[in-house]
Amino acid sequence: MIAEHERARKSVVIELSPEDYSYELLAKTMLPEERGSWAKHGAYTAAWKHLLYVLVMKEAVRQGAAIKTGAEAKIYEYLRDKHKHTETNPVGMLISYLKRLEGIKIGNFEASLKARELQQLYSLEELAPLLEPLNSLCKRRRVVVLIDELDKGWDKSEDAVAFVAGLFQASVAITQQTPHLRVLISLRRELYESIPALYDDAQKVRDIIQTIEWDEPQLLDLIARRIAHSLPDTTKLSPESRWNIVFSETLDYRKTKSFNYLVDRTLYRPREMIQLAILIREHMVDSNHGLPADYQIISEAEVGYSEERLKDIASEYRFQYPGLRSVFDTFRGLRYNFDRSDLELHCLSIATGEMKVDSDAKTWCADMDPEEMIKTLWHVGFIRARAVGGLKARRRSGSSYLGSHQITSLGLSNIQHFHVHPMFRAFLGMKEAKEQKNENEII
Repeated sequence: MIAEHERARKSVVIELSPEDYSYELLAKTMLPEERGSWAKHGAYTAAWKHLLYVLVMKEAVRQGAAIKTGAEAKIYEYLRDKHKHTETNPVGMLISYLKRLEGIKIGNFEASLKARELQQLYSLEELAPLLEPLNSLCKRRRVVVLIDELDKGWDKSEDAVAFVAGLFQASVAITQQTPHLRVLISLRRELYESIPALYDDAQKVRDIIQTIEWDEPQLLDLIARRIAHSLPDTTKLSPESRWNIVFSETLDYRKTKSFNYLVDRTLYRPREMIQLAILIREHMVDSNHGLPADYQIISEAEVGYSEERLKDIASEYRFQYPGLRSVFDTFRGLRYNFDRSDLELHCLSIATGEMKVDSDAKTWCADMDPEEMIKTLWHVGFIRARAVGGLKARRRSGSSYLGSHQITSLGLSNIQHFHVHPMFRAFLGMKEAKEQKNENEII
């Protein structure tokens, strides 16, 4: 979306999506940090700055005027003399620069020579005279670098951490040194939280960090736009009207609004709404069911969706909480509503080994305080807490429970009632409590 928007504005757009094997390749190629004086974060920062500047120069010159003058001429001459036959693959270029740093740091060089060579590489001395011309070029024509999919192949290795942390630091430095060049990084929250160095750096530059959060009206609008794309005749209708053409407005289950039912089975992530909608469409096609989709179709699609999301969430947190799926599995077949005492007892059974989890999960949940385990399950989105007191104002229409995707911090120690998030229940075969206070409430 951003790339399309920028191209429509005639901007120069460079998109980078590190290959799935990048982290593994780096780990195999680079020597470990313990081998000598080899500070990887600084090296990756310098390498990323060099890579991004060279890529921007190449693309800006390529899309510029045929006859190079002024700033373009200086940059063109540098690229002609220094990068005519260099590696064109971004990861290859990054590794090439890293190897130059590594060779000097670990190699058998005279101390004074080593210091001078390193200073040149770390400060990007050869690029320094070109930064002002490049900034002028970017001022005349907007240049945007988009970097996404950093979670692909992520393995939390030494090089993977330095790779992302270095990219972040390099992007901040580029923004400060060449303010007319924009570098936009898309980073999932789970990845951000797993790199302490990244969090520390972010505190210093809060003004250039934007947290993207979705709410229910935005998710409704997202699906409504996709409906309009598939059904052009609905373009002039309101988002609600478009939705009700594809999904029954009210479902047989508790007479629930269909949008509330579907959005309640997400963590407010667009891809989840899209994923569930696609599965519903596939079930409609397979069963030759016409519009709109009713509760039977939706509930059938929900089983596969629930399984996929449970696996995905466990995978997202595999480094913070390895073996998390086996912890989720301890809830299989249970009722999904819990009083605090029952949930604490369940967590205690996991912590003491009475309930079996795999060996990876034991590394973090063995002997864990039940209160901490409840916080962990809430943090990853597996459980939600019943709103009390002033928190009731944060409740969504139709539900008394709040998850970590709806409120960033919550005093869970004061909450007495919890339930497993509806997204996970179908796959875990969880049961509804025999009695509910409000039969019309989405729980």
